[in-house]
Amino acid sequence: MMVLVTSLPELPVPPATSTALPRLIATDLDGTLLRDDKTVSPRTLSALAAAEAAGIEVFFVTGRPARWMDVVSEYVHGHGLAICANGAAVVDLHHGGRMVDVRPLERPDALRTVRALRLAAPGVTFAVEQSTGIHYEPEYPPFQFDPGASFAPAEELLADDRAGFTIDPVLKLLAHHPDLGPDAFLKLGREVAGSYGQFTRSSPSALLEISGRGVSKASTLARCCAQRGILAEEVAAFGDMPNDLEMLDWAGASYAMANAHAAVLSSTRFTTVSNQDDGVAAVIESYLAS
Repeated sequence: MMVLVTSLPELPVPPATSTALPRLIATDLDGTLLRDDKTVSPRTLSALAAAEAAGIEVFFVTGRPARWMDVVSEYVHGHGLAICANGAAVVDLHHGGRMVDVRPLERPDALRTVRALRLAAPGVTFAVEQSTGIHYEPEYPPFQFDPGASFAPAEELLADDRAGFTIDPVLKLLAHHPDLGPDAFLKLGREVAGSYGQFTRSSPSALLEISGRGVSKASTLARCCAQRGILAEEVAAFGDMPNDLEMLDWAGASYAMANAHAAVLSSTRFTTVSNQDDGVAAVIESYLAS
């Protein structure tokens, strides 16, 4: 049964943490912690600081690459770590986003995925997110091009012997389709190439995010927690899109945002108010008050 957080006194505290605070809070960024204008509200900043002061570790767990973490880099406390690229990288925000752990998508698997999707979904275009930046096919939609990006067919971008380029780890393969629905494209991608990598999505458009086999927000968060001796039932997690589902299923206490994708709302036991209404802060405040 879904429980909606409508006000602070009515906020449910999950059974797994009813007698103690969570030891770690894991939160997605876009559509979850960040407001729609991509800012962190003063209320949320205060709640994050209060959580850290109470001894609760906070991990930002996002699909964003490390170079897009400036929006929260000054708000990370304690360990300074964040999980980026849907679990493909753990970065140190205290040291400019330096990568301390990388879980790549192997290039042969990425190439197999490209071939399978080209056959199954004509019109698909690709971008390759590497540890040092992103590169695009010429026809890939101009969502947000980064300085220093190069343009070439995906098969060339993924080649092991590309002339003049350092062969850096591939963090994600991005696949865009101009006509398919986002969920239909995700279903198709998993059917034709799911054995080559981890398929998910977080965009409102038909944009697939493909990581290495077994790489997800959940699996990397579990690794970080194991290093700290923190159990899944001691974690409270927040998210809004399909790329959060594994993490929300893994954590002992999971909250979907009121603005979340239908699949997230239907599979997460607890629901908080929207990102615009500081839903993460509302839950943190309730934990600390109780």
